[in-house]
Amino acid sequence: MTVPSAVIENLTGTWTIDPAHSQFGFAVRHAMVATVRGSFRSFEGTLRLNGSKPSASSATVSINTDSIDTGNSDRDTHLRSPDFLNTETYPTITFTSTDIKSGDDPDTYVVTGELTIRGETRAVEVVVEFQGAAVDSFGNARVGFAAFTSISRKDFGLTWNAPLETGGVLIGDKVKIDVDISAIRAS
Repeated sequence: MTVPSAVIENLTGTWTIDPAHSQFGFAVRHAMVATVRGSFRSFEGTLRLNGSKPSASSATVSINTDSIDTGNSDRDTHLRSPDFLNTETYPTITFTSTDIKSGDDPDTYVVTGELTIRGETRAVEVVVEFQGAAVDSFGNARVGFAAFTSISRKDFGLTWNAPLETGGVLIGDKVKIDVDISAIRAS
């Protein structure tokens, strides 16, 4: 999608992530044969965009770990436990961008940032695609992005697992993360 330069310039400013129209999702292999998907229902974040110099933009996100939802209450309870997210001790997952570079096409960026899960902070690269800008029916200026990355859960102290009788383990190490963001221009 080619966006007119006047629209790009108009993106400069502070934007607040709209949780009602955004999603922070993940997927991980289960029993070596299936993929379990889930998301976090409670989060907040701020984008500080510079339309004329995207590399000067930044993003911060905070996710409530207790809001994990995989569609199975027993699994969600286990994921909140000390075996996994330990939500009582670590109530948030955070991401703070540290660098933004242009990607392979004009609407793609590679955002490097510090991801913190269970008190462990690691640098991660996230591919971010600009989805567009619009004014909604309530007069709010909106901007949209889709983001993708994958992490090793072991890098963040998420090491619980169980061996399978047929070989292998119950839970894969690679966690795919996919994010859809709709953000509203701050007043």
